[in-house]
Amino acid sequence: MRMRSRIFLSICLASLVTLGLTLLLVTRVMYTSMTDELKDEVKSEAKYLSTAIETINAEGGGLDDYIAETGKKSVNRITLVAADGTVLYDNYAEPSQLDNHSGRPEIKDAINNGWGDITRSSDTLSEKTYYYAVKLNDGGVIRIASTTKSFGGLLGTSVIWLVIITIAVFVASVIIAKLLTDSLIKPINDLDLENPAANETYDELSPLLARMDKQNEKITEQVKKLLGRKREFEYIADHMTEGLVIFGKTGNILTANISARKIFGSDDNAATYPELSRNSDYIRAVESALVGKATDTKLEKDGRIFQLTVNPVEDTGKYGAVLFLIDITERESAEQMRREFSANVSHELKTPLTSIMGAAEIIENGIAKPEDIPHFAGQIHSEASRLLALIQDIIKLSRLDEEDLKQEFADVDLDGLCKTVIAELGCKAKDKNIKVSYKGESVSINGVRPVLHEMIYNLCDNAIVYNKEGGEVKVTLSEENGEKILTVEDTGIGIAVEHQPRVFERFYRVDKSHSKETGGTGLGLSIVKHGAILHDGTISLESEQNKGTKITIAFH
Repeated sequence: MRMRSRIFLSICLASLVTLGLTLLLVTRVMYTSMTDELKDEVKSEAKYLSTAIETINAEGGGLDDYIAETGKKSVNRITLVAADGTVLYDNYAEPSQLDNHSGRPEIKDAINNGWGDITRSSDTLSEKTYYYAVKLNDGGVIRIASTTKSFGGLLGTSVIWLVIITIAVFVASVIIAKLLTDSLIKPINDLDLENPAANETYDELSPLLARMDKQNEKITEQVKKLLGRKREFEYIADHMTEGLVIFGKTGNILTANISARKIFGSDDNAATYPELSRNSDYIRAVESALVGKATDTKLEKDGRIFQLTVNPVEDTGKYGAVLFLIDITERESAEQMRREFSANVSHELKTPLTSIMGAAEIIENGIAKPEDIPHFAGQIHSEASRLLALIQDIIKLSRLDEEDLKQEFADVDLDGLCKTVIAELGCKAKDKNIKVSYKGESVSINGVRPVLHEMIYNLCDNAIVYNKEGGEVKVTLSEENGEKILTVEDTGIGIAVEHQPRVFERFYRVDKSHSKETGGTGLGLSIVKHGAILHDGTISLESEQNKGTKITIAFH
């Protein structure tokens, strides 16, 4: 039941109960007052008559006429009783038909005490009769009796007025109850629950409002903390490179960070997991997680490879899901390169070893003629040298992948290093009739001298090896805007466009048929690339077939 109804009914009930008790009390008071007034009238009339009778008796004669006349006029019952109890006169009945009154209580009391009274009730008639008797000088008794309604009879005769009054009071009570209810409820309805302490209302509500105010403060503080954590979470999630999506138990999207939406190519309107992406692998993974099964798979999107991990989150027997997307393109590429490197190393090592073993076996078995032994020995030496160079290059690359080279950093004179390399390759360039020119400035960088030497050597060596007879190699060193720029340019055979993105890969050769002729290991440019990375440098390549190649390294 509503509070308003309870207050209204309580007021109405209280009004009706008060009305009932008031009517009973008023009726009782009225009845008592009427009874007292009746007794006083009877007593006065009895005393008056006794005095009159005594006066008439004293004067002698006329008593019967007086009493008869008085009895006709009086509304009360008048009874004259002799000393022996015989009824001498009664204005309501024939005296001869009345029994002796000597045994009546009021008569006895009057004879013995001078006066007596009694009230007798008639339940049948709902009436009460009051008797008052006074003793006369001759021993007789004059008695006055008056009849009135009993309390119950009085109520019975007043029932119509009581009903009218009750209805009137009830209507008034309803109206007043409604007004009072409205006035009581209004301050409660007008309470500002957002600011409980600011309300002016009933004192009884003050403790409750005080507790509400404290509770509001706690709730406000908790909400602030939750909002702060939510903002922190959203900030972290939106600045993650990894994709993060949280699904509800129905597959609805609770959270999807910027990276996830970017990866899936979805806008902010996507509300369920199918709307985020239609990729079948993704949908199967999410649906599996929503039934409690974790899924870990790979997802290819726009040339990138992502690790897709979806884990279920249980809540009361049902499952939500958390999805992570991690870009593993570089890792997969590195893994692929590792596998290729391992295969290439095996192949590159196996080839010279096979040649060495073959030549050695021919000599060992005496198959080779004495005059051919120097040839086979030279072949063994050549392949062993090639094998040694390969191993050395592999070691160099391995060292470039290690962090301990950082400890070997020192100031290196690039200008002097370029001149040294050009001098070392002078004979090789002369044999191919290659002109090598150098133009440089006094430039120094903080780096590892052996690595920088190897980088410059490999660039210049390739420019000579893959150049044309009578070609030219230009080496320049300069400093522009705080960057040290090394350029090696040749007029050689050039590199086809389709090969240019891969020339810095390990063991990659544009023309594998010339590998033995050039004596290369296929690791030279890869060493250059990793050396540039070690020194925070960048490499750019410009090449055109049959016109030449230009490689530039910018040290930042």
